[in-house]
Amino acid sequence: MSDNVSPQIKRELAVLGQRLADLRLALNRTQAETARQAGIGVSSLRRLESGENASLDTFLRVLTALELSSGLSSWIPDAAVRPVDRVKLSGQQRQRASGSRIADSRHGAASAWAWGDESASAEPSE
Repeated sequence: MSDNVSPQIKRELAVLGQRLADLRLALNRTQAETARQAGIGVSSLRRLESGENASLDTFLRVLTALELSSGLSSWIPDAAVRPVDRVKLSGQQRQRASGSRIADSRHGAASAWAWGDESASAEPSE
């Protein structure tokens, strides 16, 4: 597994992989049968079950093959705009994030430089 994966993510991958393996075995299915039903290679299923990093596509295919995919969209809450925000946005739905003021403050105040103002940072020429 990649070195840049946090310990928490590694633990979660291991738990999810073990649970998938346990459920597959409870259904009395081999890795070969499950991989075939999922449309993936056996090695991909082995990586997923051992807690190694696998693609979201592989994960979803295995959930579907194990008949666990119903209600997946409920895992992530609907990001419906609150009524107060809807008024602020004049009935429009947000299309992009405006960013955090806290994040902006970490990078210091905005520069006084502007397009066409190359002399603001240059030394005066003689």
